[in-house]
Amino acid sequence: MIKINENYLDLKSSYLFSEISKRVAAFQDRNPGNKIIKLGIGDVTLPLPGACIEALHKAVDEMADAGTFKGYGPEQGYEFLREAVAQNDYRSHGANVSGDEIFISDGAKCDTANIQELFSGDIKVAIPDPVYPVYLDTNVMAGRAGSLSDGRYGNIVYLESTAENGFVPDIPKEKVDLIYLCFPNNPTGATITKDRLAQWVGYAHENKALILFDAAYEIFIRDNELPRSIYEIEGAREVAIEFRSFSKTAGFTGTRCAFTVVPKTCCAYDNAGNKHPLHSLWNRRQTTKFNGVSYPVQRAAEAVYSASGKKQVADLIDYYLNNAAHVLSKMIGLGYECTGGRNSPYIWVNTKTDSWKFFDLLLSEAGVVCTPGEGFGKCGAGYVRISAFNNFENVCEAMERIGKALA
Repeated sequence: MIKINENYLDLKSSYLFSEISKRVAAFQDRNPGNKIIKLGIGDVTLPLPGACIEALHKAVDEMADAGTFKGYGPEQGYEFLREAVAQNDYRSHGANVSGDEIFISDGAKCDTANIQELFSGDIKVAIPDPVYPVYLDTNVMAGRAGSLSDGRYGNIVYLESTAENGFVPDIPKEKVDLIYLCFPNNPTGATITKDRLAQWVGYAHENKALILFDAAYEIFIRDNELPRSIYEIEGAREVAIEFRSFSKTAGFTGTRCAFTVVPKTCCAYDNAGNKHPLHSLWNRRQTTKFNGVSYPVQRAAEAVYSASGKKQVADLIDYYLNNAAHVLSKMIGLGYECTGGRNSPYIWVNTKTDSWKFFDLLLSEAGVVCTPGEGFGKCGAGYVRISAFNNFENVCEAMERIGKALA
């Protein structure tokens, strides 16, 4: 008899986005002529930078020539892209990362999900609340979460992120082994200072823990006092793995390219307490289970670091940050407390009411879609996330409608 992995039965229903789609469809059926503006999605809306398109076309042409054709590439990524990432995203910012510590992949979502395969099933995991759901769900799938009660799993340590701590979770009072952090944060838009991040690195050293640092939105950081990478913190190379993506950086959500940094000095332990480098374990996992990102896509990603690519990417981010600033200004002007919108494409709004009621109000009265915060965890109740990923004209129209609906 074939049996299932019963841990999958412990997953909470992924109702958030399906429920949003259901309510939006019902509204559209009742109001077929109404234009709906979606500010709930985390998907980009502007096209790829011209430099990336040019590089992509050139690489595709190479695939049509026997002299330049590429077959299977290295599972870790081509050296030209790994070195470009290490130089431009790390060494130029004072972080000591080498090209062979970079692993190119098809998405940060995949990597943050798959990395937990390296760790024992009985470790204690700490996850922020509110949170990007992938961190929690993949640990449920692995059997680490325990039983579900009142919306939370018994074996997970929840790092509550609230207005009281600036949506930057406090160091846990108990000992944990694996820590998920995301800054700039999805969904709250909060950022972390170097001093606060150094406290987490210190905790990891003291407790022989590991930090999984999701920096998928670092390109939106414009405050030079904020860390772009955890490797800007002394000692982080021994206790942290970092994830980044070209999805938000350069609009690669449909093109698929990302990377994970696993320093050679980063280790975990066996049952006898012996240290083992995670770099070699992740390399073994990738060479076994992953065939790599296509050559044309990696050439397109490399073009992000060209002179024209950097300028075009900066223009993209300026555009989205301008959208975010407009949303933030309007919501504050309407009397709402907000986080994010600066150094982040997300605005986290205290609705002063039930987040689903607020969602329904904006949908029915303004024709605008946001994301109810409670879908990201218990600490998200009473909040909504508004995304800056749309065109500026739609954002302006949406905020005008919201202003009238909430007046």
